[in-house]
Amino acid sequence: MRNLWRVSLVFVVALVAGVQPGAQVRPAGGAATPASRAGEAGKQAAAREALAVRLIDAVDKRFDTYDALQKQIWALAEVGYQEEKSSRLLQSYLAANGFDVRAGVADEPTSFVASYGSGKPVIAFLAEFDALPGLSQQAVPEKKPVLAGAPGHGCGHNLLGVGAVAAAVAVKDWLASEKRTGTVRVHGTPAEEGGAGKVYQVRAGLFDAVDVVIDWHPGDRNEARARSSLANISAKFRFHGISTSAAGAAHKGRSAVDGVQAMTYMVELMREHVPQETRIHYIITRGGATPNVVPDFAELWLYARQPNAEVLDGVWTRIIDTARAAAMGTGTTVDYEVIHGAYSLLPNQYLATLVGGNLERVGGVKYSAEEQAFAEQLRKTFPPEDPDVPSLSPGSQEKVQPMQSTIETGDFSTDVGDVSWTVPVAGQLSAACWPPGTPGHSWQAVAAGGTTIGTKGAMVAAKTMALTAADLFTNPEHIRQARAEFEKRRGANFVYKARVGDRKPPLDYRR
Repeated sequence: MRNLWRVSLVFVVALVAGVQPGAQVRPAGGAATPASRAGEAGKQAAAREALAVRLIDAVDKRFDTYDALQKQIWALAEVGYQEEKSSRLLQSYLAANGFDVRAGVADEPTSFVASYGSGKPVIAFLAEFDALPGLSQQAVPEKKPVLAGAPGHGCGHNLLGVGAVAAAVAVKDWLASEKRTGTVRVHGTPAEEGGAGKVYQVRAGLFDAVDVVIDWHPGDRNEARARSSLANISAKFRFHGISTSAAGAAHKGRSAVDGVQAMTYMVELMREHVPQETRIHYIITRGGATPNVVPDFAELWLYARQPNAEVLDGVWTRIIDTARAAAMGTGTTVDYEVIHGAYSLLPNQYLATLVGGNLERVGGVKYSAEEQAFAEQLRKTFPPEDPDVPSLSPGSQEKVQPMQSTIETGDFSTDVGDVSWTVPVAGQLSAACWPPGTPGHSWQAVAAGGTTIGTKGAMVAAKTMALTAADLFTNPEHIRQARAEFEKRRGANFVYKARVGDRKPPLDYRR
């Protein structure tokens, strides 16, 4: 694989330098020859390979440090906008390694921007660190919560943040030692899981000076591809009624729960009459305190998703109408609070290809005997496979999945979408932090993420991102090409407008 990487690198370097196959180039002091062209390209390829080795070694040497750091954040398992300790751990580590850290940006107490260097280009990494409610789990291959009902890192954000920091520190050390111009950043972005933390940073203009953002996400495979996602919006609908005795004075009461039920019934009827790619899901977060009291308050938290943001706006208007109709029909009143809203991802095929080449260079994850035994035990607990969506086979964590030539829309949403409409984003990069076949947002993902299996995957991502950042720092053509594709896909008339409007971050949405 390394030889193939070197051959392709020579060709790419030649193209970037403006050398076309068969062209005659006249270097200073003599006539151009194919041998001289190949020699210069070979020198550049060798220099790039030496830098790759250097960055990979820099990450590997701190494996134990990053393993301990990610496990600390895994154990804290703090949910969105409550990640005080997790955020401080990353901030402290970055500050100790020479970064200037600004905390509490964009009205988000647990957010930060850490910077090193000066001037252009500005390359940024995204660091997340929020956990999911209700997924508490020990780092063992059987279902065993640390504390039943408590949060857990079922989406691997403990690994995501540490992987981004590991890449940034390796790149910073290289920039410093070579006294190179340029700026490396880490954006600490809280509450990705439903709190839209990045949206408020985008709205505050914190990405305006960034040239390229590099992102990744934990998964059960090693893969780089350009793809889009689902735009989404969510709100908490709060119904207010009249509280009375459910037995002695029910006729005088108006049940807020009736309002919630009426709304959910109408939403269910809507499902037949929306575009098939639309997703609507909800939970009842408040449904009364006791059956013998007519509840005067009830709350529904609802998400809607759609690949097309304009179509989603139309669906959302109809959902608002169901809330108003439900209140009218049940004699209650309703108000709602938008919790988050995000754009779909704007893909960038050029950057995805660049990331994919570096991922091939880094390679996959190799398990120790102990890790292999853990993975085999965990696999026995997986839910039955969907025959239409076959999972990866055991051992595939050692491989890199082939690059996809087509751009598809994933069945997920992320606030990275808003970032991608503001600045070119290098993604989607996935690294095998869980055994192949592990479903996301599961106790199995929590269990694996709290072990060295998770750390090894995060280090694959860190190395790949560090190599990609080095490419961007050393070759301006990459940034120009990425920007050209970004502008073309975004369109000349696009004007960013946050889908959360002018509201403040919902700091209490998980309380």
